Amino acid sequence: MGKPLLTAGIVLTAAIVLAACSEAPKPTPGETKTKAETEPPPPAGPVSAKTAFYEMFKPARAWATDFLLLSMSSNEVPGMKSEDGKFAMWTAVLVSPSRREARTFTYSVVDRGPGIPKGVDAGAPQIWSGATPQSRPFQASDFAVDSDAAYRTALEKAGAWARQHPDKKVVFSLGNASRFPAPVWYLLWGSKTSGYAVYVNALTGTVVKGT
Repeated sequence: MGKPLLTAGIVLTAAIVLAACSEAPKPTPGETKTKAETEPPPPAGPVSAKTAFYEMFKPARAWATDFLLLSMSSNEVPGMKSEDGKFAMWTAVLVSPSRREARTFTYSVVDRGPGIPKGVDAGAPQIWSGATPQSRPFQASDFAVDSDAAYRTALEKAGAWARQHPDKKVVFSLGNASRFPAPVWYLLWGSKTSGYAVYVNALTGTVVKGT
């Protein structure tokens, strides 16, 4: 069986004084800490696709120095609101032409439990049969437009529809098909049957298509 499919004195004195002034006063023995000091910091907020991709870059290079992007998509995380093209979790499928393998990488700003930890997680390698007209790998340099910039551009096209349907969330996916001159961001408000979609060129940032 094969493999399963599928980032000089005065100065010194001044520095010491400034450092001392910047330190928070230490509680005296028996003193109770404030609520802000005892509570854990709030979870990090949502991030853009490029921020997530940069976190994936180092482990991806450790796997395959020739890795290419095949796709990237946004993920909603319960309890953390996505906004303006930023999400708490992103998923990317990367491929290695030399290895003929694909791997799914995720980046999450929070721990989502077993199987989806905080930070970067890489799935097991899968056999990759190569590019197709609908799904072609591309260089990271072709991913020039971040998700937040793509959102602002797409919203100019879909704004009226989105305001009329405030309950419809937007999902993002990045891919490269032969019918487009470069990789594109696909933003979909609602569903394919009842929603609004905008394609944004990921290299130039221009709208390719809006429906």
